[in-house]
Amino acid sequence: PEAEKAAVEAAEVWLALVDPEKYEASWHEAASYFQGAVSSEQWLSSMEAVRKPLGQTVSRSLKSKQYHTSLPGVPDGEYVVIQFNTSFEHKKSAVETVTPMKDKDGQWRVSGYYIK
Repeated sequence: PEAEKAAVEAAEVWLALVDPEKYEASWHEAASYFQGAVSSEQWLSSMEAVRKPLGQTVSRSLKSKQYHTSLPGVPDGEYVVIQFNTSFEHKKSAVETVTPMKDKDGQWRVSGYYIK
């Protein structure tokens, strides 16, 4: 529960950078694993293509959170898969999946982000 709480807080702080289109800052605040997997240029272009067209965030509420020590396609570690029910200006109903991980320095940082 403590890990989940810390991870949700980290996700919300990180989303507070994504919402106002501070994509470069969100890359710098992401987990070192994330930064190694995706260059800042790749991240900026994917966010411009996928997130920006949705418009402003209207509302976001926690849907679920689940702690894992193993997930497909990533090294073993501590992860919390968090889903938010989110409404955007141009997409009324979406699910954002944010996956913080416990980084090398013990801080929770986002390692994955998807919108459906």
